[in-house]
Amino acid sequence: MPDFATLAAIHAGSFTHPRPWSEAELRDLAAAPGAVLRALPGGFVLGRVTLDEAELLTIAVDPAARRQGLGRRLMAAFYRGCADLGAVTAYLEVAADNPAARALYEAEGWQTAGRRKGYYRSPEGVPVDAVVMTRPLS
Repeated sequence: MPDFATLAAIHAGSFTHPRPWSEAELRDLAAAPGAVLRALPGGFVLGRVTLDEAELLTIAVDPAARRQGLGRRLMAAFYRGCADLGAVTAYLEVAADNPAARALYEAEGWQTAGRRKGYYRSPEGVPVDAVVMTRPLS
């Protein structure tokens, strides 16, 4: 069982918007049916599978562990975990003003499928669009 306090600390170091998730929120999401949680030292990915579709809920890498391939390793583990549960496609939402995450997703073969205007709020209350992306898992 992962240390959810550590995961929450990594998440808090990675996000200002959407707001970071608490230890309790991460534990509850990971305990839900169809949850896929993969953690490695310095980061984790969390998603869920419903029928043949996976949703990537969050990926967080400690700032000190970035630019070392950890994000890609976590994504690969997520894809395998989702495929093992029967998912054939995946989707996610990412803040339009998060170029690092968007670059990772694009490099991983994710394609933009749509946009949700003003879906997030910055810490200052400014609306930020969510970019909806999708990717086949095969």
